Amino acid sequence: MTSQFGHSIPSPSTDRRQSAIALEIARGTSRLLRSLGFSCVSELTLPSGRRADLVAMNARGDIWIVEIKSSVEDLRADQKWQDYRAHCDRLFFAFTQDLPCEIFPADTGLIVADGYGAHMHCDAPEHRLPAATRKSMILIFGLHAAQRMNRLIDPQGHVEIIE
Repeated sequence: MTSQFGHSIPSPSTDRRQSAIALEIARGTSRLLRSLGFSCVSELTLPSGRRADLVAMNARGDIWIVEIKSSVEDLRADQKWQDYRAHCDRLFFAFTQDLPCEIFPADTGLIVADGYGAHMHCDAPEHRLPAATRKSMILIFGLHAAQRMNRLIDPQGHVEIIE
C-alpha cells in the first residue's frame, strides 16, 4: 500500500506472521462478510489475551469470529480457538477448498475462501453474548479500528497507547 506522499505503508491487518495462503483466505472471507453487512478487524486481541484472526461486527452489534486455517497441520496445532467462543455470537473456520470439511468441529460454521471471495459452506450455531461481554467487544473493536485508521492517515504520528 502506498500513502498519498508516495511512501510504502505496511498493511494494518498483517504482522508478517501469516502465510500467503492465510492472507488470501482472510481477504476472501472479509469480502464475504462485508457482503453480509459486517465490518472486519483482523488480528484483534480479545479480552482474554488471545488474538482472533478476524472479528466481524454488523450494525445490530452481532459479533462473529473467524479462525483461519491454511492446512490440516495448522488446525491440529491450534487448540486456542475454543477460547474464542466466549467473545462472539458465532464462531467460524475459514479455509481453502483443498481442506476437507470433516476435519473441523461440528459446532462451528465453515467458510470456504480464496483470495477473491468466499462462500458460507455451513452456518455457525448462535450463542448470544452476555451484554457486558458484548459492550467490551464493541469497545475493543471500535478502538482498534480507529487506531489502525490513524496509523494509515499519520504513520509517523501514531503512538501506541499503553493500557
